[in-house]
Amino acid sequence: MEQNANESKLKITMNQDGEEYTFVLEGRMDTLTSPDLEDRVEEVIGQAKTLIFDMGKVEYISSAGLRVLMGAAQELEENDGEVIIRHITKPVQEVFDVTGFSDAFRIE
Repeated sequence: MEQNANESKLKITMNQDGEEYTFVLEGRMDTLTSPDLEDRVEEVIGQAKTLIFDMGKVEYISSAGLRVLMGAAQELEENDGEVIIRHITKPVQEVFDVTGFSDAFRIE
């Protein structure tokens, strides 16, 4: 099933406080949008001790979105940093629960 490009959007707003970077996300984290987030994370991961993903307005996450989060977490762990997931929506929480990601991240 072909997806309308207008249906797959992810708004990314980034805020920095020292070595803490917060990504406020809105929309869908899927195959089409996850590369944009991955690029933004890669830009800052070398300077970051903490990455916070505020997912209060994320309506959907696919395996591509999960892969970006896990990749960031693995890179930060190597440097004693951490990834925090905040304001997770019910549909995204269900995906985290089914995939076991609920146990892999600090969720606030």
